[in-house]
Amino acid sequence: MGDNNELRKMFQELTGYEQKNISLKIDGLPASPMQIVQAHTMCETQTYMRDYVLNDKGDVKELWFHNIEEK
Repeated sequence: MGDNNELRKMFQELTGYEQKNISLKIDGLPASPMQIVQAHTMCETQTYMRDYVLNDKGDVKELWFHNIEEK
């Protein structure tokens, strides 16, 4: 991921989650939309997997990004 348009869309998406009080984390630590986008920008050799954490009603309550290490 490195295309400016893709990164802009990702930032807007994550900002929308943040505005809905959905917790954002990267590698287990709280993160802002900008921190997550910067991690994707600076670490082109790394891949992050999204993990949607749902509440009892099935609504997204947290969005986690996990660094996937290729072996």
